[in-house]
Amino acid sequence: MESWIERRRQTDEPTYQAKPFNAQGAEAEFLRDRARVIHCAAFRRLQSKTQVLGIGESDFYRTRLTHSLEVAQIGSSIRHVLHSAGAAQPWHAYLPPPALVEAVGLLHDLGHPPFGHGGEVALNFLMKDHGGFEGNAQTLRIMARLGEYSSEHGLDLTRRAMLGAMKYPCLYSELAVPEHDGIRPADCKPPKCIYDEEAAVRDWILQPLSNADQARFVQFSVREVRGRRVATSLHKSFDTSIMELADDIAYGVHDFEDALALQLIDEKRWHGEVSPAIFECARDGIAGQGTEFYRAKLFSHSDKERKHAISKLVDYFVSSVIVTEKPDFSAPLFRYNAALPAEQAHVLRILKEFVFDQVIRRPQVQAMEFKGQRIVRRLFEALYENLGRLLPRDTAKDFEECASERGKMRIVSDYISGMTDSDATRLYHRLFSPDVGSIYDRI
Repeated sequence: MESWIERRRQTDEPTYQAKPFNAQGAEAEFLRDRARVIHCAAFRRLQSKTQVLGIGESDFYRTRLTHSLEVAQIGSSIRHVLHSAGAAQPWHAYLPPPALVEAVGLLHDLGHPPFGHGGEVALNFLMKDHGGFEGNAQTLRIMARLGEYSSEHGLDLTRRAMLGAMKYPCLYSELAVPEHDGIRPADCKPPKCIYDEEAAVRDWILQPLSNADQARFVQFSVREVRGRRVATSLHKSFDTSIMELADDIAYGVHDFEDALALQLIDEKRWHGEVSPAIFECARDGIAGQGTEFYRAKLFSHSDKERKHAISKLVDYFVSSVIVTEKPDFSAPLFRYNAALPAEQAHVLRILKEFVFDQVIRRPQVQAMEFKGQRIVRRLFEALYENLGRLLPRDTAKDFEECASERGKMRIVSDYISGMTDSDATRLYHRLFSPDVGSIYDRI
């Protein structure tokens, strides 16, 4: 790990200086970051990874790839709103340039495994005694190690791009719940974190900060939820806060649009419970429109009418973004965060909870999630127990040369998490279905 840090420092540019983006060549570094994300294999694989609804059911709804594209676009819009409205504000000079905002948005889900959060739960269950698994932590691992642009530095991105994509800076061992039996999401949902193995990478990312800012940035809170310990990181960078807002808006609005288009939403419940709660909060109407506008358009059979209402919802959130301040931090990139005002935050929370209840908790969706978990578990057990002989040759060589059980487990976890839904399904059938498979199939 020390060699990784020392070699990486030789090529890294200072990116936390005051007004760093006015310097000649700074924007080019972030254009390179964006290009490397777009052209890396992990990003392309997102086209066949589940966002909310399973791959292959329809060509309309979002995959992880289209979701990531939308997060990048919404993040750019948030940045534009803040740039236009805040020229006289002290945080204006520290807004990320457009290429960096897009790069961070495209990066944010790079580490998510096949079968959505169900696959994440399954891998965390399998890895719980060996460092755990979490999608955001895997994103940092791809950026730092697994990406193909450098044998030492993964995607070899700038320090600030890696900071922006590091949503949760606390370590797995600090946040993890004591192990539970079973594979129920309530028991095995991983904490939002980074792996202990990447602690030195995190320290390198934070190295330009003062010691006080570094110590404060990695603080976390602990609370009891239904008798269960839940630990959560407390802080994020300015760039991350923009990306996270864009992610929440894309989930709350665009996944809601998918559910509407596929007629998964209970219209009666929407009109009876959800819509009144939203418009009671947003008394002046959302984006200047009234309840009848959304009543008529959201459940219209016209794609154009529905999209009109969805666009108004997105604009309602994006145009409302403000910047808050955490005065305990001295570094501007940590002192300032983008946020939604209370009204808009409440409306977005209602939308997200409605999508979760109406779509994700549906038995049909849960059945697909359960099946994905079983596929991940059986693949992991088969690949690990067969001493690397079922893995591609380069991966099998790394597996055989690894001296520790934890390291071997991580190699298998890396391999499976990098698979698409369809790749994992095909390999599962090749290994476990007697009438499927050929020596000519590629592994």
